[in-house]
Amino acid sequence: MLTHALPPPVRSLDTYHGDVKNSPEVSHIEDSANTPPAAAKHWFKSISDAIEAKQITTITAHFLPDGYWRDLLSLSWDNRTLHTIPVIKKFLDDNDRLKSSGLRNFKLEGEPVLVRANRDFTWVQCFFTFETSVARGRGFFRLMRDTVDGAWKAKTFYTGIEELKGYEEHRGTTRPAGVNHGANTDRKSWKDRRAEQREFVDAEPTVLVIGAGQSGLAVGARLGQLNVDTLLIDKNDRVGDNWRNRYNFLVLHGKNLFFASIKLTIAPSDPVWYDHLPYVAFPPHWPVFTPKDKLGDWFEAYAATMELNIWMQSTITSATYDEPSHLWTVNIARTGLPDRVIKPKFIVLATGHSGEPNIPVFEDQDTFKGHLCHSSQHTTGGDFKGKKAVVVGCCNSGHDIAQDFYEQGADVTIVQRSSTYVMSSTAGLGVLFRGLYEENGPPTEDADVMFSSTPNHMFKILHKYVTEEIAELDRPTLDGLQKVGFKIDYGVGGSGFITKYYTRGGGYYIDVGASKLIIDRKIKLKQGHEISRFTETSVVFDDGTEIEADIIVLATGYKNMKTTAVKILGPEADRMKDVWGLDSEGELNGIYRHSGHPGIYAMGGNLAHVRFWSKRLALRIKAQVESLASM
Repeated sequence: MLTHALPPPVRSLDTYHGDVKNSPEVSHIEDSANTPPAAAKHWFKSISDAIEAKQITTITAHFLPDGYWRDLLSLSWDNRTLHTIPVIKKFLDDNDRLKSSGLRNFKLEGEPVLVRANRDFTWVQCFFTFETSVARGRGFFRLMRDTVDGAWKAKTFYTGIEELKGYEEHRGTTRPAGVNHGANTDRKSWKDRRAEQREFVDAEPTVLVIGAGQSGLAVGARLGQLNVDTLLIDKNDRVGDNWRNRYNFLVLHGKNLFFASIKLTIAPSDPVWYDHLPYVAFPPHWPVFTPKDKLGDWFEAYAATMELNIWMQSTITSATYDEPSHLWTVNIARTGLPDRVIKPKFIVLATGHSGEPNIPVFEDQDTFKGHLCHSSQHTTGGDFKGKKAVVVGCCNSGHDIAQDFYEQGADVTIVQRSSTYVMSSTAGLGVLFRGLYEENGPPTEDADVMFSSTPNHMFKILHKYVTEEIAELDRPTLDGLQKVGFKIDYGVGGSGFITKYYTRGGGYYIDVGASKLIIDRKIKLKQGHEISRFTETSVVFDDGTEIEADIIVLATGYKNMKTTAVKILGPEADRMKDVWGLDSEGELNGIYRHSGHPGIYAMGGNLAHVRFWSKRLALRIKAQVESLASM
């Protein structure tokens, strides 16, 4: 079990507004009309007035030439990032968006503060609230000086809805009573009512969620709080088995946070502060990194606490979609129970952001007399003590499995075919999440808005500085790896982990111990050569070298999530777009938004992603159910 603590924060990439005045990295600001915070207040009042007056040219004058406006469901029922003034202007002009959305009632939330993000970026930032015709929202801006006229203007401007008017969640003072007092001859116990609700005895679910891992649980909880009848199904025996059944070494370590190459669906550096599920935070004694079985048990408790309707040991045998009625007909096989046919309006595919295992086929592999499997099928190296193991693939799962083999007494070789971004969990996570997800950090909801207010394309710029700093802290490890022939890269344009995650969903290793074993040659390394063929007892590479093996594990990743959709739903899912990767605006393709099929949504990602995006997806579905948005 990992017991080391994360390093203390050095300086904040995105400092929380409540603590920023105490930060040594922030210049002392006097309370005068000429300070950057005062200028930010003036800027905010001016752009708010321009938005309510629908003066598009005036609005865009408040942006830097390379400024961004990221909007989640406020101006359209989609996730959009508009970059540069002409693009922002065209977007606002199209369909008269300001009029149709009714964007108005802007109010600052807290005081603007000056933040030094890195050696080249200093900005003024603040939260704000707003309304549309149908929703209430929250926003966040960052202002930087225009190098031409010296005025403070928007580098980033974020607007996103948080609730629908008239369809608010029942919480706090509006929480349900739970029990109706007084005489009632038809009274049923809570247990009996829950059994009927769970089985949909006299009702049809509006939404069918396929998968009861973190993605399904999060969106199911969000939909439930919006009074959308939702059914989750899962092929496993128990909620949480998607984690319990993974390989035994697995922990939510740095960058399972954003997915290991095995089908995990958690983030790259997954510390506890980053991983809370909606509505129910981990308790304060929870470990920094969560062992897989502990997380599985937490999921099971969460499902019960949130009163989610879940059918375990259930699989889809057929699914057809009727375009005129916008209804699915889904046949569900349930172990030990009769089949059920349901007719939901929407299906949410929550099977992880990746698809079917990517299993390459090699020449003569059928002649291999040892054990050959994909990383998704691997559980433990304990059965191979004293044996020879080869792990093909050098990202999170490949390293984890190789380390497990070593610790269980196997002679292990890891095969690196290209290059890998490596970041230690100790140094990397403290730098990556400081000011947002850390002990005594801001409320999770605030951190989520601050993080998500940053356009994904802008991360390519900002994370160059983060990657440089992490690399310096990890220098002994990186130098040691390169000395033994391990090939290091630093991501797209030197931006490290985050762009690899968004563009590939892999290509990195968050080091929890395997790097030292490779440096010390306790895990052997084969670098830069492809497998040519198998023999009965070995694997042969394209340079003619041969490595004997009793077991070969292919940590070769996964196909696109669409492959799983087609496997489960049949030809209807062919209408879906490919899932993941960034579109031209920097938004993720086909997930948390229109999928290409009017009755299918995709949901996946690490715990932080599903916490934030489940709310946006649930609000979009609720808007469609209530005819606020079109199908």
